[in-house]
Amino acid sequence: MPVSKDILDTLDSLVDSDLCIMHICGTHEAAIARAGIRSILPERLKIVMGPGCPVCITPQGEIDAAIDLVEKDCVIATYGDLLRVPGSNGSLESSGGDVRVVQGVHKAVEIARREPEKEVVFISVGFETTAPTVAATILTNPPENFSILSCHRLVPPAMEWLLSQGEAKLHGFMLPGHVCTVMGYHEYEQFPVPQVVAGFEPEDILLGLVMLVKQIREGKARIDNAYPRAVCREGNRKAQALMYDVFEPCDVEWRGFPVIPGSGLRLKPEFEQYDAQKKFDIEIRHVDKHSACICDRVLRGIAQPSDCKLFGKACTPRTPVGPCMVSHEGACKIWHLYESRRV
Repeated sequence: MPVSKDILDTLDSLVDSDLCIMHICGTHEAAIARAGIRSILPERLKIVMGPGCPVCITPQGEIDAAIDLVEKDCVIATYGDLLRVPGSNGSLESSGGDVRVVQGVHKAVEIARREPEKEVVFISVGFETTAPTVAATILTNPPENFSILSCHRLVPPAMEWLLSQGEAKLHGFMLPGHVCTVMGYHEYEQFPVPQVVAGFEPEDILLGLVMLVKQIREGKARIDNAYPRAVCREGNRKAQALMYDVFEPCDVEWRGFPVIPGSGLRLKPEFEQYDAQKKFDIEIRHVDKHSACICDRVLRGIAQPSDCKLFGKACTPRTPVGPCMVSHEGACKIWHLYESRRV
């Protein structure tokens, strides 16, 4: 899609100091890299990726828990992105168990109905975008041999943590368009920082940047909506109600972050028969980082993939060391595909 010169000229005229903007969406990173947006931005405007890839922020302890379920002879149903994410001792792909790639939770339920003699566990990852569909499925009373390992995360608590730390020296946020389609943006009004909701076409992203830079220049902190064709302030109330009918917030660890209060989703007690962690007595342990991988720093916006000494050498999409090189929403895989061609 051709980029409007008018938007670029406006952005050029507005940026007169060093600015750093963080987006929190793997699809935004893919769109930015694919269109080469960083190469046409004003020199003093920098975009960094935050914790916007749900597979990437899944901590190693949750990958180990999924592999523990394999060892209990469960059929593991998962999105393809999660297959090769390294755990402490291998990945789901190398586990030797019955691991099946599915397009969504409904396909995992189909397996459970078709094979009632087997325990089927869906590895339920994702932000507020995927949680409502899982909740809706749980409300249909799936068969008793079906359960989920809930690895869901909520974006606002992570944003609050990032702002409290201040390590990335951020001037504003581009909010996750897909998440805001479901949740709206009213939850983000608590944050005293310039924010914009943006779509995924190059001009959507550039328009969002123009709106953000204008806020920064005005000394304002509000939320502008550059994606009104899909997002409204309130979001999808029905989807939100479904999610909170089934799930409740809990304190969880994110990869590269400590335990963030209220940033995860667990099944409510009335649905715990579908909680694989309780059903199979699985412990999710904290795992200390030992490799030279800097996914943790990339996810916090204080490093870019090319800063890693493993990037494109020991760590490639074929031989990933960290999760950011595995997922199609991971910054390292995206940079390996697009940005490395421009170096």
